Amino acid sequence: MGGASSYIAMLSIAGFLGAAWTASKVSRLLGISSIVLEITVGVALGPRGFGLVDPVYTVCETKRVDDCTAPDDLEDHIAHGLSLGPTLGRIAGLGVCNPADYSHGDHGHGSHGSGLFNMTVDYVGGAQPMEDAHASDDHSDGEHSSEHAAEVPMDDGSHSAGHSDSHASDSHASDSHASDSHASDSHASGHGSSHRRLSGGNYHSYSECLVKECEHEVSESCGSFPDFFTLIGHAGVGLMIFESGMHFDFEKAKIVGLPACCVAVLGTILPLIVGSALTVLFGRPLMPDGISAGTALAPTSVGIALRLLGEAGVLQENFGQAIITAAFVDDILSLVLFNVLFSLGGEFDMFKTVYAPIIGVAFMLFAMWLAVNFWPKFLPQYILARVPKKKDAQAKISAQDEALFFFMFALLFVYATITHFLGTHLWGCFIAGMSFACLNPPHHAHHVWVKQTKRVTSWMIRIFFAGTVAFTIPLQQLMSIEAFWKGSIMGIFACIGTKVVCAPFMGKARWVIGWAMVGRAEFAYLIAQMALSAGMLDAGTFSVVIWALLYATIFAPFIFRLLLNRYVASEGLGDGAAGTGFSDSDSDIWGEEKENSKKDEDDLEDIDVAGALKNKPTEYGQSSPGGEMKAVDARAVRNADDKGKSGFLCCLFFKKVVVH
Repeated sequence: MGGASSYIAMLSIAGFLGAAWTASKVSRLLGISSIVLEITVGVALGPRGFGLVDPVYTVCETKRVDDCTAPDDLEDHIAHGLSLGPTLGRIAGLGVCNPADYSHGDHGHGSHGSGLFNMTVDYVGGAQPMEDAHASDDHSDGEHSSEHAAEVPMDDGSHSAGHSDSHASDSHASDSHASDSHASDSHASGHGSSHRRLSGGNYHSYSECLVKECEHEVSESCGSFPDFFTLIGHAGVGLMIFESGMHFDFEKAKIVGLPACCVAVLGTILPLIVGSALTVLFGRPLMPDGISAGTALAPTSVGIALRLLGEAGVLQENFGQAIITAAFVDDILSLVLFNVLFSLGGEFDMFKTVYAPIIGVAFMLFAMWLAVNFWPKFLPQYILARVPKKKDAQAKISAQDEALFFFMFALLFVYATITHFLGTHLWGCFIAGMSFACLNPPHHAHHVWVKQTKRVTSWMIRIFFAGTVAFTIPLQQLMSIEAFWKGSIMGIFACIGTKVVCAPFMGKARWVIGWAMVGRAEFAYLIAQMALSAGMLDAGTFSVVIWALLYATIFAPFIFRLLLNRYVASEGLGDGAAGTGFSDSDSDIWGEEKENSKKDEDDLEDIDVAGALKNKPTEYGQSSPGGEMKAVDARAVRNADDKGKSGFLCCLFFKKVVVH
């Protein structure tokens, strides 16, 4: 029986993954972005759709076990000291919600015995009423007496004062003493406010505090121990961001750096401002909903721009490099913004909100210096050169490449761990990728990484969209008219319009550059999904943000391709018109194989110029490290396979190492 049931589960997961794979392939045939169909498949087949995937695989264990749903009679349970249930009762016992903080309107004015706030908490069972001296004789068990006026112990070891002197002038100070330290100052400043701000937000009642704090705790637990699909999807995004950092061109950044940085700054700030403003106009608070929505709209997808510029043969033009540099800087700024956003949860923390981003920026600058001046010399001379050769001369990958791959992962983990304590590990993933951008032969490190990870990462990214993102979309809210029209407004103005106008000082190419910045991919959806999981976005606003991102995902490639082809033709640049530009998101940088990709890889393994490069400096001024590093003459590959394509494009999308 167990075997049969597990087989059905395996069959269901296989069917879901097969549908996601089919969606990405159909997208290519139709010439549309795979992101749209992958999310559609996930929504349709997920737990909120037809239910092919069981919730046990899509909901974290904590959320399945801890139910934070408030019963309709929660207020009555609190008022009469009835059990709040295992989850809310446990939250009440933690002491994060102090009943006295919400009793200012009634306390000391003839309602001290009402029972709503006169309670202690049973950690497991729920709320228990606190008796006072005036009501002690009413208990048939005789357990309470006037001596109860002194203190009543709570389960967490704290004490609540009695009410025998509740009519005294200092009654507020005496009876609000509880497990947390907010009691004394809450009475000093709380009379003019109807609510109390704790770690999760602004709460207007004790019951609301319990529910929201419960949701906050569950969210934090699910963030640390997510469900299977979320874990796989987030890991894929981390690998994607690492690989993206390897494409950063420090030399080109020096040439187009200042204007590209200005484009990136505008392209990050404008969506944040407009997105936040629209969220507020839609009736949600600025913090955290508005800032979260604006942050999710900020990142730019570099994958579509890379492909179209390469196919048009203008990637090396100044405007082409300005686009790529601006997109990368935009990603860096978005990572910083992402870091600050998730440091704002709860009470203001000076280190997380201010010091951590400053330390992170300083660390990034230091890591960039290492990437340019240290790693290109240290790795070849002191690490790779000392790796012994393999005895098998026909090995698919050399020992030096294996050592390089191991070092990539090691640095990825080190940098990600450092920035994890500064806010987000994704920042470290990008910085680690940049560390290998200057190694010689050029792009060889990228080839080594792609060869070992391309299929795994491609599947992880597919799971991210079809699972991680799609399973969190509230289907009912997403398909509502309200979410659609709000998402349309946010998509047109905040998601697309702000990016289009971010390059007004770039001359004739300003509209091409602007539309190149419109594309969105994994990182934008990741921010939205994590903000929802952290309780920083409600389901309705999350649906609006998803609609806005879909607008950019669908329309950006079409219009960018059209404007790019017109600009290239008018300026007489490049090798011809760009293709569709649609991809399986940024993961296409690693290359979804075309028909000749297998032959390309075989050719790559058969060409070994290590002997020629070992003792002879390359035109880049450095010998090939270790004598075993392999490179490919881009002209030979291009002439053999596709004379009309750019060698640099082959490097980026068909896993070749380019030596011009």
